[in-house]
Amino acid sequence: MSLEGRTIAYAMAGSHCTLEQVFEPMARLVELGAHIVPVISFTVAQTTTRFGAPEDWVRRIEAITARAPLRTIPEVEPLGPKGLVDLTLVAPCTGNTLARIANAINDSPVTMAVKTTLRGGRPVVLAITSNDILGMNARNLGTVLAAKNIYLVPFGQDNPSVKPNSCESNFRLIPEAVEAALQGRQLQPLLIGR
Repeated sequence: MSLEGRTIAYAMAGSHCTLEQVFEPMARLVELGAHIVPVISFTVAQTTTRFGAPEDWVRRIEAITARAPLRTIPEVEPLGPKGLVDLTLVAPCTGNTLARIANAINDSPVTMAVKTTLRGGRPVVLAITSNDILGMNARNLGTVLAAKNIYLVPFGQDNPSVKPNSCESNFRLIPEAVEAALQGRQLQPLLIGR
């Protein structure tokens, strides 16, 4: 697999408990030759949690990509009209972000990255993580599954006995999901055991 010459907007939503898991796939995409344009949500840029502080996440992003993350809607908006990215990846993609994407709500750098990419007819890949994807958020999952140019990183229930509505993508499959989306196909199987 080679992603040489491809430019990917790597957008990170505020699933703080899974942020740690998305750095290895980010580094792998760079190893495969992709140029990464990092984008972070307002939550990632501003919120300190028990999982880490914003400056720690930004430092790690910059170490991997050699680029400061885009943090505002105006910074992200030109990516689509100017054809600056081949694909946008949202990893992690929270249930809240998924709902906003499914309902065309554009109110953050991450949702703007998705909107501007789709506007240019380019693919978007979502690596979902949500405690409610099989509950009230299931309708939003259905909407994005039926949407043109939106692909998902394969996912499954992460703890069905304790959190039966919760699912999480297998973040290790991000490079393969990106490659498949660039070819216009959904990586299969979409539903996997966790």
